[in-house]
Amino acid sequence: MVKVFRRECHKVLNSERTTIHGADGMLMVLQLAMADVNKKHGGEFRVALSDVLMAWKHLLLDKLHLPPPSSARLENYDLILETYKCFLRRSNTVDLVDIFSMYTQLRLVDTDPEEPVSPVHLFEFLSSSEVSELPELSVPSTPSSKSKSMSSQVKTAVRRVFCSYLSLLVNSKNDMALAQTLDVPSRCLGRQAFTDIKRAAQKSNTSLFLALTSFVRAIQLGGKGYAPAESDPLRKHVKGLSDFVHFLDNLEEILGESADPSMCGSKLVAAIRAAMVKGRSSGDAVLAAANETAQELKERICQLHHSQKQSSAKGNGTGLSPARPKAYAINHATALGGRDTVKVLMALLDEEALAPPCLNKADLLSEDQPVLSGDEANSILELFRSPEVSTGGSPEPLRNRIQRQRDLLKPKAKSGVIRSQFACTYADDELPLNRVLEFPSSSQVPTCVHPAPKGRNTPAADEEEQRSEAKHPNNSGPQGAALGQRSGNAPDRGAGRGVRKQSRGCKRKPGDFEQDGGRENEPPQKKQPGGVSVKVRPGSKAQTKKKLIAGQGKLTSFFRL
Repeated sequence: MVKVFRRECHKVLNSERTTIHGADGMLMVLQLAMADVNKKHGGEFRVALSDVLMAWKHLLLDKLHLPPPSSARLENYDLILETYKCFLRRSNTVDLVDIFSMYTQLRLVDTDPEEPVSPVHLFEFLSSSEVSELPELSVPSTPSSKSKSMSSQVKTAVRRVFCSYLSLLVNSKNDMALAQTLDVPSRCLGRQAFTDIKRAAQKSNTSLFLALTSFVRAIQLGGKGYAPAESDPLRKHVKGLSDFVHFLDNLEEILGESADPSMCGSKLVAAIRAAMVKGRSSGDAVLAAANETAQELKERICQLHHSQKQSSAKGNGTGLSPARPKAYAINHATALGGRDTVKVLMALLDEEALAPPCLNKADLLSEDQPVLSGDEANSILELFRSPEVSTGGSPEPLRNRIQRQRDLLKPKAKSGVIRSQFACTYADDELPLNRVLEFPSSSQVPTCVHPAPKGRNTPAADEEEQRSEAKHPNNSGPQGAALGQRSGNAPDRGAGRGVRKQSRGCKRKPGDFEQDGGRENEPPQKKQPGGVSVKVRPGSKAQTKKKLIAGQGKLTSFFRL
């Protein structure tokens, strides 16, 4: 069936380098299509394994025109089918059911003696693994069987990477092959790098490989006006993307430098093996799987080349005819030199597509894939999913968040700091408790606003006092002598001496402060002859003169103590 398709595909397809997805590839593409539909309808880029297996049965029976199963279709089955077909068309690939449909059309014209494959046989071949999973699950796992299954799983993954690299040489539009080889071996190209490549491809409406190589070529060859902008997201992955493109360029050079397909295929497989085993120890499972896979592929390439030579000698043809390069093409000599090798590689990839499907669908589609790139590799679904955007929530466990809140509520001991004598004028955000208790403010202790009452003087002494007050009206009281007019928070030496003299001569009781009304910062009342005091009206010149500046009350209290 595949041979007829390869020989007559130019009648139904525009490209002669179309590659085929096998059963495993079809299932992975279907999973991506279902996740994409779920994302577009307000959900998340996820899909349950049971839904994938249910849609898988409907897809096979529908495309093979067989009676549908008893289970009902999924809600968005038509959209899933359309997305599935768009992915195949965009990546220049077809599945085995499409091969069967085209084979049926081509046999109406072609006189092939072989009997066509029945739809029921093809359905049994593609879905046979679902029946074989049940006995495997009932067998208890032992350490030996577990290690054996792990080694076989690693070998399957390594072989898939080898074939994906060879598939990119035949069909560079194969997005699935690029996803499986982008970070194998490790190039520090994770989900974020793949997401940036995918968005660039969607913006330019091209394949992933073309978007990637266009960016790298612009970086390497573009001038000042043609280089990508500094804000381009792919700028963050220049090193890894350049390594990937450089490796594929080396494979392209090997493909075109030798006209012998056996020798060229052996060099290609050896180059891929050298890249995968670089830096691995002798007991590594990936190293053993790569060596074994490389040897098997070399032998198979030589066998395919030998069989194609025999068919050409008999005049039967190989059934493969890649497009011959045009004479004016830039890579005319390179493409012409590797034309026979491409025929062999296409035959090898067709055989890989016809391989039996994976026995365990959960291992094929789950996130737990073998380690191939140094880190725990993601599945294809995880790779195509965009990285989650942080919503601002705390990802820490509840226990850690509770402990952090407890630490914030604990009182923090402040280290003792030597402060200057003018520290009371500084603005403290939060005063310690011990300082509040040991150094109370002026509102908590009595202050000497007026001097102690003097004894009865003689009339001569009273006249002398009145004459001195008339000469010096600003120093009419003790507070006027202690606090003169100043600018800013600069200290006044005279004020300090006056306060100390006043504190020695002032013996007040706590109750006296309450009688004064606690008006520490109010100017004193003027005394008139005869002992009558006159209150100063608010807003008058005397009130403006005696108004204290910010922090002057604290400074006065500090020196009094």
